[in-house]
Order: sequence, then structure tokens, then C-alpha cells
Amino acid sequence: MMIARTLVLALAASGALALATQAGAETLRYTATLDGAHETPPNDSHGHGMADVTYDTETHAISWNVTFDGLTGPATMAHIHGPAPVGKAAGVVVPLGMAPKSPTSGQATLTDVQANDLKQGLLYVNVHTAAHPAGEIRGQLTPAP
Repeated sequence: MMIARTLVLALAASGALALATQAGAETLRYTATLDGAHETPPNDSHGHGMADVTYDTETHAISWNVTFDGLTGPATMAHIHGPAPVGKAAGVVVPLGMAPKSPTSGQATLTDVQANDLKQGLLYVNVHTAAHPAGEIRGQLTPAP
């Protein structure tokens, strides 16, 4: 009788913990408008693009869909960089692909530090070309409206 009661209480506590964990999980959405004016340093590219990013606070999974058009040539690579505010450059956090075609999408897992940088607005997306090897278009990831 005592073992059965202990088992029931343990299962109930386990279920409550699972519900609390699920209730605390969120999917956050971020967007960025990419253009040459936001590159570091800015350039006169007529290229433009959009990044739509989701982040799962429980699994730390980040997924993206990035579109771009009007570049000076084919994209040679694309990345999420950080941590850096607007106007500053930073290293690669998540590679989005070599010679990516628009649209490009994928998924990766962020570290706790990278996730915090995302939430603080310190990550950005950029697309590179041969004419602009440091990046032709860029946009800072900000919470979606």
C-alpha cells in the first residue's frame, strides 16, 4: 500500500514537472531586413533580402528562412554573425550555407550564450558575394512584430 502511494505521488510530481517545463517553453520569432546600407562598412548594393528566424527556448533550436535578390552576383555564402550591435562586425555563429540559393532554410542549435545574444539583439544575418566578400547585404535580427 505504501509503495503504491509513493509511486502515485512520484508519477504525479513527474507529470506536474513536465507540464511546468512545457508551459515555460516558447517559440520566439525574429526578422531582419537585409540591404547594403546595413553592412559594415555600408555599400551601395541594390541587393535586398529578408530573414525569418524562430528560436525554441526549450530545445535551443534556431531555424531560418532567408530570401535575397538583386545581388551583384551569386551568393558565395551566408551566415548568422554575432555578438555585435548594428554597425559592428562579429564572427560567424551559424553558417547558413556555401553558395546558397534563395530561399535558403535550415536549423541549428544555439548555446546559452548565443541564445542570450539573439534575445539581446546582437545577432545579424549577412549574405556574401564575390564582389563583396565581407558581406553584400546585412540585417540585424530583432523580435518580430
